[in-house]
Amino acid sequence: MLYLKRQLPPTKAGSLSLALRDESRIRDVRLVDSSPVHPGGPRVGRQPNADVERFTLATLPARNPQHSVGKVAVSPIRECLRKKYSPRARQKQRFRPVFASRSLPLPPHGGSLRERFFMKLTAKVKLLPTDEQRELLLQTMEAANQAANYVSDVAWQQKTFGRVPVHRLTYYAVREQFGLSAQMAVRVIGKVVDAYKLDKKTKRQFRKLGAVPYDSRILNFRLADSAVSIWLLGGRQTIPFVTGAHQLALLQYQRGESDLVHRKGEFYLYTTCDVPDEAPIDPEGWLGVDLGIANIATDSDGTVHSGRAVNNVRYRHRRLRAKLQSKGTKSARRRLKKLAGKERRFAANTNHTISKRIVAKAKDTGRGIALEDLSGIRERGTVRRHQRATLHSWSFSQLHQYIEYKARLAGVPVVLVDPRNTSRTCPACGHIDKRNRPSQSKFSCTSCGYAGFADYIAAVNISRRAAVNPPYVSDAPSAV
Repeated sequence: MLYLKRQLPPTKAGSLSLALRDESRIRDVRLVDSSPVHPGGPRVGRQPNADVERFTLATLPARNPQHSVGKVAVSPIRECLRKKYSPRARQKQRFRPVFASRSLPLPPHGGSLRERFFMKLTAKVKLLPTDEQRELLLQTMEAANQAANYVSDVAWQQKTFGRVPVHRLTYYAVREQFGLSAQMAVRVIGKVVDAYKLDKKTKRQFRKLGAVPYDSRILNFRLADSAVSIWLLGGRQTIPFVTGAHQLALLQYQRGESDLVHRKGEFYLYTTCDVPDEAPIDPEGWLGVDLGIANIATDSDGTVHSGRAVNNVRYRHRRLRAKLQSKGTKSARRRLKKLAGKERRFAANTNHTISKRIVAKAKDTGRGIALEDLSGIRERGTVRRHQRATLHSWSFSQLHQYIEYKARLAGVPVVLVDPRNTSRTCPACGHIDKRNRPSQSKFSCTSCGYAGFADYIAAVNISRRAAVNPPYVSDAPSAV
């Protein structure tokens, strides 16, 4: 789908619909009127935001009955596009593409304009190569990373880090010296250029088996056969893969770049998927969620998600790592290598489970989700020495991200509120005092005597702040 934008009078705004041979897959070319809205001619679309990929999928009936599937239904604007607007004229008229996408399945003909929002998610699949294919994969990854180091050397010596200049300096040499295909050479150069985008103070070096980027020209998914067709040094190879049901559902929306990764003797593909989300609902209320360490999450309905299991696993792994590191033998190092990532995966699975339950509850009850804005909490707070490991292993940011992306897929709005004094404010009388919370789990108001579970009361206050969200004003007297 290709969207074109230019300034048009309201009476000339039109559209061009191209009906392809397959009726279930329509590719539309639509003129998006970017001029102000006038009573005589409303805008037919909108330009996508930079941070959220937003575009319109439109199905239009044929203007003439003789234009059936396989023929072209055009408006008079086509002649305008063909004759009047040369490349120079297009630039003068501010006539430029704003978004392009492959054709996607659309609803039946005669539908109205629909806005679709897409979220980028990553699907992970495990490749199952034969012994010969495994050797080819290793050779390809080594050659690609050697080429990346060569490109980095040239870019560093020439102090040139732009994509086009680096391409001109290294493209032919990369193809000749390392035996890469044209598109693989382009992807390797792009990998080096992207590595220098953060800063240009340090020369970039790439590991022998670092991740190798692929795109649709050199890698294709064959979902019906559970296999991928991938370019390797020995030519195209078809390699079967295995993945879970959730990842397989994401692969239906696969689009964009994929990364070939070698980890612990296995090969994986991490691929980008543009998954459509639902339109945001108008919430009838807010489900407040208080995040913590002893209790990972507590909502304003009283549901508590305990952190005991995660904290026990973290403590046990922390002690085990310390013992093995102090021992220092080969068997201890093998054991450490085997334990690597186990704690992180357990915590991530727990956060996935909790976030899924919170989003499901909010969607079923027609409410939005209110969270605390905890950014910078580690820098603001001070704890005792024995509590530092517990504080800095608290994965509240990961839980935030999981809730936000799952809520967006479900059409549930999420807001962040000021976390100050949420656990010290009495929900009955509004009194704020540090003495209101005598312990981690207990709340007792010193003014009215209201008492309860501290995390639940904090979640209630968070839900109320989301409904009103007043500005935070200091109680200190004004200097004026």
